[in-house]
Amino acid sequence: MESIIKNLDLNAKGLWLPVSLGIILLLYALFMPKKEISWRELYITIGVVGFATWVADSIFAKYLDLVDFGNPKIVGLGEFITYNFVPSSLSVIYLNYLKISNKWKLVIIFTVISFLIEWVVAKVGYMKLTHWNHLLSLPIFFFVYSYILPLHFKIIKCNKKRN
Repeated sequence: MESIIKNLDLNAKGLWLPVSLGIILLLYALFMPKKEISWRELYITIGVVGFATWVADSIFAKYLDLVDFGNPKIVGLGEFITYNFVPSSLSVIYLNYLKISNKWKLVIIFTVISFLIEWVVAKVGYMKLTHWNHLLSLPIFFFVYSYILPLHFKIIKCNKKRN
């Protein structure tokens, strides 16, 4: 039991922030009025974005050692919530409000929100930058919100029946 608690990394500095953000964003994504996204699309987006985020974590945090979350030797509760719920919930919220008429406005808003979340998580001490600069995240966030998520949405909205 002691090793399970130790592996949760509950003593990590700033743990409260990613846990709070993850819970708040997930609850909002689940209970917001669904405008452009259905429950099916929400479910698919959480799975796809969650998977992509874990792959990115494996590459950027583990192999390239660009950032560390909490204790760098274990995947604690904060890292689990950060990677599973924060990007997925932001993606669901973004897609729920995405229309052709407001795309670029939303791209800018969500790029700034994502950048601020990353910056604040580092400021409270939970995320430690080892070989990374926050400014490098801006083009990545911009690319994801302007091209990757709209493409993902177009693919999952496809209702063609296959024989």
